[in-house]
Amino acid sequence: MPVRILVVDDHTLFRRGLIALLSRESHLSVVAEAADAGEAIRQAQAAQPDVILLDNHLPGVHGIDALP
Repeated sequence: MPVRILVVDDHTLFRRGLIALLSRESHLSVVAEAADAGEAIRQAQAAQPDVILLDNHLPGVHGIDALP
């Protein structure tokens, strides 16, 4: 069973590139993506990923502050 990943980054080009790279690995599955902390929280609740790749410099909040 692949590791389910949520990718969070406010830079669309970087986020899409990272998703493209991760999608090449059969043991990884990107199940959601987000561009800000609020969206990340909603996506995490909905998708229930195993891992969240989280940018620490999101608009208006540090990524680490969105973890709780």
